[in-house]
Amino acid sequence: MRPDSLEPDAGNTKAGPWIVAGGRTLCASAPFGVMGIVNLTPDSFYDGGRHADAVSGLAHALRLRDDGADVLDLGAESSRPGAAPLSAGEELARLLPVLAGLKREAPGACLSVDTYHAATAAAVLAQGVQIINDISACRFDPELLDVLVEHKPGYVLMHSQGRPEVMQRSPRYDDVRREVRDFFEREMARLVRAGLPEDHIVLDPGIGFGKTLEHNLALLAHPEDWLELGRPVLMGLSMKSLFGGLFGLAAPDRGTVTQVATARLWERGVFWHRVHDVAATRRTLRLLTALDAR
Repeated sequence: MRPDSLEPDAGNTKAGPWIVAGGRTLCASAPFGVMGIVNLTPDSFYDGGRHADAVSGLAHALRLRDDGADVLDLGAESSRPGAAPLSAGEELARLLPVLAGLKREAPGACLSVDTYHAATAAAVLAQGVQIINDISACRFDPELLDVLVEHKPGYVLMHSQGRPEVMQRSPRYDDVRREVRDFFEREMARLVRAGLPEDHIVLDPGIGFGKTLEHNLALLAHPEDWLELGRPVLMGLSMKSLFGGLFGLAAPDRGTVTQVATARLWERGVFWHRVHDVAATRRTLRLLTALDAR
């Protein structure tokens, strides 16, 4: 990622500003934003174990940076359905060596950490991480809210129904679209009241997190439900099981449908995309922007 993509007074994208740690505005290098997934886990659904040690994890992060990731999102605890929780200590043992390597090898990179642990968040923010990507909305570890208010990083507010180990057992909604929108309105208000400014928050509907295939499709068909709230949306559907449910595709075979869905959502106004294949996503979205310019 270019070292100048974090600027104190950088211009806003069409998605509106996203302010991260240090009060800096995060600027994407194109009319879209790409967050590259760096799984440091042995058990993630797509590439678990491939980058679990510090050397391969750092090398993978640097490859995604070179492929054009605007943000590198490091995760040390799998959040796949049925995954067992990890302690903050175990999480940090996986994260800190890779963060140290990135600080040395890619000092301009914008770094995000996928965690719901307050202790983990505090430790990585002290190491220069700019964004906390939290699947729990500060519910699994309520002290995380205090860390956010103190450090004021960028924050990904994600909807989930239940913890990963149980969330897919029997997800139920009366109206999934309304309930997810209500969640965003309620939780944003709670964060702002506590002291995290609204322009630090982006919204993630949590595709696959406590939702059936029909729930996921209903949400993906109507991104306007959350775009109307005035905050950028981060979509995380890369290689997910909904594509297996629709087409019977194994995880390694979901690249094409991921790109089609990403393209469609960008056209509908979703600016930020959290993906495994950064290079392919940038090609897809660059093609759309080139066609839009004609």
